[in-house]
Amino acid sequence: MDGVVIGLHVNPNGGVPKHPVESIVVHSEGCVGDKQNDRKHHGGPLRAVCLLERRVMEILQSAGHPIHPGSTGENILLDGLGEGSMTIGSTLAVGRVVLLITGDAPPCKTIQASFTDGSFKQLSHKQTLGQTRWYASVIQQGTVHLGDKVRLLSEDEPAGNR
Repeated sequence: MDGVVIGLHVNPNGGVPKHPVESIVVHSEGCVGDKQNDRKHHGGPLRAVCLLERRVMEILQSAGHPIHPGSTGENILLDGLGEGSMTIGSTLAVGRVVLLITGDAPPCKTIQASFTDGSFKQLSHKQTLGQTRWYASVIQQGTVHLGDKVRLLSEDEPAGNR
């Protein structure tokens, strides 16, 4: 099942919220124009890009949380992938960029404004499986644009098709 990029976000000063942009250049250490203030917990080659699915955001919004695109620090907001299809080890083609999901992005107090009563752990993979943001490393660098297609790649798919 294919998805689509519906939001791209960066913050040149670091932190949240991240601000919408039309495209982002993705390289092995992160997204150009997105400062990573706390590199112990964010950024670097294993956490270069943060992704969030619209489905997760809408679940939280329907529960009354004021979460909105960019408010939890995601660089890429995507839609249309099947529920549960993104897991650690999943490889995604996002336009011409290829990302490898390396782990969930544990929530912290910096995103508490996106949640009623500051209950930021609502975005915890440990608390609710799959209800999370994901960190990814970059296999193939490039530029991602709003509207780019997102596709889960199979393990045996040749690199040339990525």
